[in-house]
Amino acid sequence: MLDSLQSFLAVRGLAPHGYCLLWEPRLIWTHVASDAVIAAAYFSIPLVLLRLLMIRRDIRFGWMIGAFALFILACGLTHVLSIVTLWIPAYGWEGLVKAVTALASLVTAVLLVRLLPGLVAIPSPAQLQRANEALQREAIERAKAEEMLRQSYKMQAMGQLAGGVAHDFNNLLGVIVGSIDRAQRKGAATPEGARALDNALAGAAQAAKLTHQLLAFTRQQPMQRALHDLAPVARAAAELLDQTIGAQIAIELDLAEGLPPCLVDRSQLEVALLNLGLNARDAISGEGRVTIRTRLHAPDWVELSVADTGCGMDAATLERAIEPFFSTKALGKGTGLGLSQVVGTIEQMGGRVEIESAPGTGTTVRLLIPARASD
Repeated sequence: MLDSLQSFLAVRGLAPHGYCLLWEPRLIWTHVASDAVIAAAYFSIPLVLLRLLMIRRDIRFGWMIGAFALFILACGLTHVLSIVTLWIPAYGWEGLVKAVTALASLVTAVLLVRLLPGLVAIPSPAQLQRANEALQREAIERAKAEEMLRQSYKMQAMGQLAGGVAHDFNNLLGVIVGSIDRAQRKGAATPEGARALDNALAGAAQAAKLTHQLLAFTRQQPMQRALHDLAPVARAAAELLDQTIGAQIAIELDLAEGLPPCLVDRSQLEVALLNLGLNARDAISGEGRVTIRTRLHAPDWVELSVADTGCGMDAATLERAIEPFFSTKALGKGTGLGLSQVVGTIEQMGGRVEIESAPGTGTTVRLLIPARASD
């Protein structure tokens, strides 16, 4: 077999390829230059692929890249032998290299066809980008959910504490108010004593109001709900605000007609609007405007909003705005329960609260209440 291969590789009596080209220099050197450039390009490709496999050892189809590199190397070698056979009739060697190249190309093609489903399954850059964006969104949503869960636990703990304190405090206030009221009816010994009793009664009334806020926040304040048109509720709250908010701040009403009624506790809702109005007053420096608006938010929801032209809140303040006992007011100017009480009241009525604010643009608090709700 070796003798047959040797005789095949060393066939004599054949003319070199240049003889067929009549040794025309232009033809000869055109072939030489073209085959040399092609061979150099072919030889460089396996080097690049080998470098890639050395750097990225985690490539899934590395063996396929290796097989392709060998095929390209054999192709380059055929072009080198095409240059040799211009002067030396080494056609046996050229044929052997071409046979090896043919075999390599056939194996590479078969493997590539079998590999096609796996290659198609590899995600494209666009698919990877979308997957990455989806993961980022999921991470953001998970972080928000975790923050909401922590906030829920905090609110629950605060609610339990506030509820217990409010019940006990309210009982004591009942005794204090009753005693003061009885002393007033019987008369005080001196004018100073009468004033002291009046001040004590006023302080007890304020403390009672605080307990009502605590109870509303913890959802333990009983509600007397009935179907009400929200427009009269808004007008009544505006009248109360007009007496306390100051002459520099204008109160505007924008009340839609024909809205469906809502099942609410009117007095509690008026207190919630009063709280929002007083917060709006505190946010306005000098002259400004508070707008109370009603509109149909959705077929089964009515929106009652309070908007002001005050200083507004930045993102950090807005994020904590409804936390109980959180306040941006000076010490002694607020309890930090106003918005918490509003949220507790509206949620107890089956609604929800949305707040929109930005520095320099004012604040809008929307109370979304289901229409024709039932217990």
